[in-house]
Amino acid sequence: MTQEKLKLAVVGLGKMGLSHFAMVNAHPEVQAVACDGSGFMVDVLSKNVGTPVYRDFDEMMDREAPKAVVIATPSRLHAPMVRRALEAGAHVFCEKPFCLDWQDSDALTALAAEKGLVAQVGYHYRYVGAFLEMKRLIEAGAIGRITHVLAEAYGPVVLRAKRQTWRTQKSEGGGCLYDYAAHPLNLLNWFFGAPAQVTGSVLDSVFSEGIDDEVFSTLRWNDGPTAQLSVNWSDESHRKMSTKISLIGTNGRLFADRQECQLYLRSPVEGLEDYEPGWTVKYTTELTDDRWFYLRGEEYSAQLDEFIAAVRAGEGTSRENGFGSAAETDRTMAMIIENARTGQPVGAPPVMSKPEKTARKRWFGR
Repeated sequence: MTQEKLKLAVVGLGKMGLSHFAMVNAHPEVQAVACDGSGFMVDVLSKNVGTPVYRDFDEMMDREAPKAVVIATPSRLHAPMVRRALEAGAHVFCEKPFCLDWQDSDALTALAAEKGLVAQVGYHYRYVGAFLEMKRLIEAGAIGRITHVLAEAYGPVVLRAKRQTWRTQKSEGGGCLYDYAAHPLNLLNWFFGAPAQVTGSVLDSVFSEGIDDEVFSTLRWNDGPTAQLSVNWSDESHRKMSTKISLIGTNGRLFADRQECQLYLRSPVEGLEDYEPGWTVKYTTELTDDRWFYLRGEEYSAQLDEFIAAVRAGEGTSRENGFGSAAETDRTMAMIIENARTGQPVGAPPVMSKPEKTARKRWFGR
């Protein structure tokens, strides 16, 4: 007996929304519907695809009653739309950033858990083979005690003063912090958890008015490292967004970006026999498992397919990128905003379980 297809609605048909819509339409287990506030987009799609396309979100929810919803609207609309979908009993995949207010993020995390619904946010770098390998190596203690972290993201979004879009308005998209810095911050949360303290944050404009184009910050963890965050979306030396993490530890150095994972070991590590002392480079292509469903990059296909699989299995959660982890990133960004605004450290100084070694005193006498 053929299993009934999952009715899934894609809400918001901009850059990411159209990408999700294309993948959903190609997924053999899904019956797609769509919604967008632009009359032009609705008219064009309605004439060229057989999928029902609505202009009003509430009308679509009432008439179609989708079992799952992908929300890819401007960030300001995430919180109310996610709540509407959850209250209707729909599982939700929301594009990043989750919410512009971390209190909304926490409340929606609790609501999804209360209703037992699958709740996932689109931090796709967690599905990139090189970053998955970096996490495995960190957990294996490959480079010993991590002493130095640099988290970066650069790209060519705002290269001159121009008319604002929703992404470059603080109230709509949150600027470079929420659009770009969210990615390396989410990876740091994945690797180390929530930071204990944020200091030295700067949110600067380069070409924009009233919004940040570059972000700098220092994050510190209990029993963990100190990280420097450096992000700029006004960098035309990059053809597209580039996210990378560099770590230095007592036993070596570790680097990862979209393309590769590089590890330098001073001494061999038990359980990591595939890494010898010196440099080893592994590429995302060799670190990525083949996917049965593929369209527009393994990481994008994987996260959406995992969401669909979790909904169909009735698991009540996805295996990665749940609302709770995204809420942690939203709280981290709120700490950066508060620190940049006041100039005062946000959070308590990190607590280390082992006292730091103090320099040996020199005694000068007769």
